[in-house]
Amino acid sequence: MIVKKLIQLCLLLPLIMVMSPIYAKTIKIATISPDGTLWMNEMRAGAKEIKEKTQGRVILKFYPGGVMGSDENVLRKIHIGQLQGGAVTTGSLTGAYPDIDIYSLPYLFSSLEQVSYVREKMDQFLLDELEKNGFVSFGFGEGGFTYMMSDSSLYTVEDVRKQKVWIPGGNKVGEAVFSSADISPVTLPLSDVLTGLQTGLVDTVITSPIGAIALQWHTRVKYVIDVPLTYVAAMLVIDKKAFSKIKKEDQSIVREVMTSAFKRIDAANRRDNQAAQQALKQQGIEYISLPKASLDAWHVIGEKAINKLKQDNSYAPAIYNKLMGYVNAAKKNK
Repeated sequence: MIVKKLIQLCLLLPLIMVMSPIYAKTIKIATISPDGTLWMNEMRAGAKEIKEKTQGRVILKFYPGGVMGSDENVLRKIHIGQLQGGAVTTGSLTGAYPDIDIYSLPYLFSSLEQVSYVREKMDQFLLDELEKNGFVSFGFGEGGFTYMMSDSSLYTVEDVRKQKVWIPGGNKVGEAVFSSADISPVTLPLSDVLTGLQTGLVDTVITSPIGAIALQWHTRVKYVIDVPLTYVAAMLVIDKKAFSKIKKEDQSIVREVMTSAFKRIDAANRRDNQAAQQALKQQGIEYISLPKASLDAWHVIGEKAINKLKQDNSYAPAIYNKLMGYVNAAKKNK
């Protein structure tokens, strides 16, 4: 009898092993976003839901707070298989698909209403194209508009030329804008910018209101130039090859859950950025409206920057024309 039961157990063992969590697919995901932030809370909640709905077959494991390095380092580690995913800025993904960062062209939008109109038309198209180029994603997480912030009031382009302006290294849009304005920016790692502001190495930064507060840069600036420079966004991406190893039904669960999570992140980020803008004003930071001549000069510089990016093949002309068609329609519908 004992021998018979042992035989039955041996026959059942392969089935038990197939059903075991040992065979779970673990997706390792890194981000510079710290634990406890909205992004991490929503992604962790999504991961928990995915684990439950797939009965443990899909596990998302996060490495937050920049422990895996910058966005570029995260993407490099995805390429060699050390990671399978990352929550990164769209700008860092241009090596895989240049058009994914097309929303960040300078002076493209002047209001969030325009952003909403264009994104409703374009988001899914860009996500589909990104997937064709090797990354599965679940939606854009709004970073908001970036503004020039400084310890000095900057009413003209000439005023800015006298400043030590920081931009992140490898930022094609920022480089194109400032080279078009004959301005030599200072490039520093994100982690060094606050020290740079404190020591005078830089005195002007380009960032969103929520970014300025989160990074404590707002403690070193007095003025915000009240003209949106670029629109920034981020997204969770998973290597398509790794994602394809998940069962089809589980892929659908991951898509459904994380798409819902990113809709919440996107909406919450918009609210938080608007609140951050008010917080900056309440702390005595002055928002400066530019005179028309200065505004026109910056828009001319923006056009030059776009032409530079076009010459560098930073985006496809057909996609740019598609985008501008929606932007112009949004302006007419305001």
